[in-house]
Amino acid sequence: MSLQESAYDALFGDDEGRVCKDIPESACNAQPENVSAHLVSLAATKTGDGLADPKLILAWVLNALGAPAYLIGLLVPIREAGALVPQLFAAGAIRSLPVRKWAWAIASLVQGLCVGGMGAAVLIFDGTEAGWAIVGLLTVFALARSVASVSYKDVLGKTVSKSKRGTTTGTADTVAAIAVLAFGLALTFNIIERSVEVVSAALFLGAACWIVASVVFSTLKEVPGATEGGGNAFQTARDQFSLLREDGQLQRFIATRGLLIATGLAPPYLVTIAAQSSGTVLTQLGPFIVASGLASAVSSFFWGRLSDRSSRRVLIYSALMGAAALAVAVLVTFTVPASLMAYVMSAVLFMLMIAYKGVRLGRSTHIVDMGDQDTRAAYTALSNTAVGALLLGAAGFGALASLAGTWVVIAVFAGMCVAAAVVARGLDEVQQDGA
Repeated sequence: MSLQESAYDALFGDDEGRVCKDIPESACNAQPENVSAHLVSLAATKTGDGLADPKLILAWVLNALGAPAYLIGLLVPIREAGALVPQLFAAGAIRSLPVRKWAWAIASLVQGLCVGGMGAAVLIFDGTEAGWAIVGLLTVFALARSVASVSYKDVLGKTVSKSKRGTTTGTADTVAAIAVLAFGLALTFNIIERSVEVVSAALFLGAACWIVASVVFSTLKEVPGATEGGGNAFQTARDQFSLLREDGQLQRFIATRGLLIATGLAPPYLVTIAAQSSGTVLTQLGPFIVASGLASAVSSFFWGRLSDRSSRRVLIYSALMGAAALAVAVLVTFTVPASLMAYVMSAVLFMLMIAYKGVRLGRSTHIVDMGDQDTRAAYTALSNTAVGALLLGAAGFGALASLAGTWVVIAVFAGMCVAAAVVARGLDEVQQDGA
């Protein structure tokens, strides 16, 4: 038995692992190899994501280099919206490719080169020049990410069986989280110093992760798929909007996901509260990375397995957990001494990031399983573009924080999570046979 087959049986068991749903027979025969390729590729890119996190790593290094605040404020919106908004238009071009793994592999290579460029930029530039260099490279990174995202869901649906997708992505998340957690612990306990040079090295390592992922992903055994619907991007986008008008479940899913952007937008506001209380945000990089990495490590596999049984329940549970974490954040803002705020907010961030991982794994598994080979790419592109458009308005939360206080924004985010749980209750159980 090969190493790939041994790992596959360890994840799924001999009986469960040999049952295939919703994929071609040839892809079923290649499950051990394909699952291994997905695991390595995803673990590598997710490790790279953690080492180049705009909310923590890039924001920290630009602060250290003296970049202006307005450029630092662009990092998260560019990273998130830039990776989502173009997807509706990229979907048509990707649809015209019978084998779509190459779209993901090339996009991963571009992302790696961009992150490597960031690593060089923080060594060469400082101040405004460093800020613009990072923002420019992050823009290209985000556009490549949009191609990778819309193609990945389709490739996953063609190469990994319906009952194994959540476990595959959840396991990759766990492996990556452990790697990022180790980096955060090294920073926290001064095993490595918190310096621009160390962050640059982390970015170069992240770049290498994306390049390795590109090579491994290209080895997938993907069966050529349907190419109808490929062609003119704007015509394809217009045609795909008819799916949104006609499919009530897609509308409900997008509404749920749109409300759950609160779990992704909230972390910088938690950091802000800690900084306002203690004024030592730069020294808190390690604990916040540890909290984020530990949350992924302890929850990703669980969320992935549960997603294979009911992604609907994962979305409901993670929404409620996010609401609870954010409610605690509002409470401690007024009750915890300033000297303890950074540590308490790190604990709150730990809770919130567990919820966030559930949101990410639940929504990814749900959109793949609710579609089929003819609609999956379009569903993914529609939902991502809609949420990306919402993220373009995320600057409004910053204005609200300036006018009413950071705690008000966090309270709004908590309310959004509660609303998401209510909306998600109406989603179908798409993991059930016949759903």
